[in-house]
Amino acid sequence: MVRRIVWSKDAVNSKREILTYWIDRNKSNSYSKKLNSLISNAIAIIQKFPNSGKATDIENIRVKAVKNYLIIYEITENSIVILIIWDMRRDPNSLIEYLKKNKEP
Repeated sequence: MVRRIVWSKDAVNSKREILTYWIDRNKSNSYSKKLNSLISNAIAIIQKFPNSGKATDIENIRVKAVKNYLIIYEITENSIVILIIWDMRRDPNSLIEYLKKNKEP
């Protein structure tokens, strides 16, 4: 069964911030376009194969790596909720805290 993709507000905001950062840093949108395409392709794979991401200690939460970013998502009965796109260079403890507080979109 193919589940629908649902983006949380945090996921939309984090993706926008990441892509904007690279546009500002590089003074070009070419890398952001490539990164956005990689993220979209990873999410298409997640949609077809929800268990393809690495399992976490939190039930139904999985992680898929794309470059230096983690797509954190939750598998529900009818959908896949993209919770956040996380920069792996950030403090991992803050990610754990985030997930415990914000499991629902």
